[in-house]
Amino acid sequence: MRIVKLTEKEKSNILENLLKRSPGQYGEYEASVSQILEDVRTKKDQALFEYTRKFDGVELAEDTLCVTEEEIKEAYEKVDSHLIDIIRKSLKNIREYHEKQVRYSWFDSKPDGTLLGQKITPLSRVGVYVPGGKAAYPSSVLMNIVPAKVAGVEKIIMTTPPGKDGKVYPVTLVAAKEAGVDEVYKAGGAQAIGALAYGTESIQKVDKIVGPGNIFVALAKKAVYGHVSIDSVAGPSEILVLADETANPIYVAADLLSQAEHDEMASAILITTSQKLAEEVSKETDRFIKELSRGEIIQKSLDQYGYILVAESMEEAIETANEIASEHLEIVTKNPFDTMTRIRNAGAIFLGEYSSEPLGDYFAGPNHVLPTNGTAKFFSPLSVDDFIKKSSIISYSREALELVHKDIEEFACSEGLTAHANSIAVRFPGRS
Repeated sequence: MRIVKLTEKEKSNILENLLKRSPGQYGEYEASVSQILEDVRTKKDQALFEYTRKFDGVELAEDTLCVTEEEIKEAYEKVDSHLIDIIRKSLKNIREYHEKQVRYSWFDSKPDGTLLGQKITPLSRVGVYVPGGKAAYPSSVLMNIVPAKVAGVEKIIMTTPPGKDGKVYPVTLVAAKEAGVDEVYKAGGAQAIGALAYGTESIQKVDKIVGPGNIFVALAKKAVYGHVSIDSVAGPSEILVLADETANPIYVAADLLSQAEHDEMASAILITTSQKLAEEVSKETDRFIKELSRGEIIQKSLDQYGYILVAESMEEAIETANEIASEHLEIVTKNPFDTMTRIRNAGAIFLGEYSSEPLGDYFAGPNHVLPTNGTAKFFSPLSVDDFIKKSSIISYSREALELVHKDIEEFACSEGLTAHANSIAVRFPGRS
């Protein structure tokens, strides 16, 4: 990995380079995505079947689009029982973590007849998109379905591309069933997003779409936002390790590569105050790349978006980490908890040398659907809050309103909204 002395100029260059990975930078695909969405909106199932034939090479019909109970049973028979046990252990951790996020309606009443409150209501229908293609991602299934289930969503609909055999990956189906999905459809890409957003003869329109996907899925989610809600427009994966001289270079190198293997657009960055650690990590990454199965992808990722930055001080390192606002942030310093208190921007924070990033991806419990491309400055991880809506509750007695009616009328008149003022005044004739 390249080793760079951290300066303001280098920091600016790196931030600019990382932003190139944003889905917003791929405008050349927007016209294609727009056409797919329009076709699904107008032709519904017909368009869904046509695009599945075109992109996935699979012939689907109304009676084969939805995954059947028989197919789910068959999936369980194909997945190793030990892996199912692991999925269940992970599921338990994820559920218990998200149960701590549950919010409840509240009401505050006062003796003067005023009652204010907030009503929490789960979303009615949520669509979960799960990537297919070259790999299966049961962990993504759990992370997207569990918080929706905990929130109390009435119906959870999952879409995922079918394989060439017209079936869904067995482990994906098992994870979905274990997590509590209601329906699974064999549809992928922008066309699946369109089906969830607009509805077809077979797939119900949802209120919100969550889940990762390729650039076409990301752009489709961006396009339908406003018609339905979405979790975010996710960019490629990224990891930033903040380390001092006490860090183990082997561990740091291994953790950096754990994200670089996702794809060639992934980003892996080490910021350290130790030149010695920088050089050792660089050597270890070179060694690991020769041994790992996805070494070619990792190398391309590091060549484009991999950096080892050497800072003059930990203060400078922390400031840079906050500017980058990484999806995953590992802190491997002498006192990681103290360092963590100065971090403002990160999707998930991993503390200490035994809290490596894959722990969060698969097992610990916190959600691995995280803000990318610097959006951790204003976005949060996927949570139960993403699957609820809040309604304000307002109730005043006549006595309570009488105490403040003149203030309200005056406030409304100051804005020139006399009908607003009149709406209050008619309740107290002759008292203006």
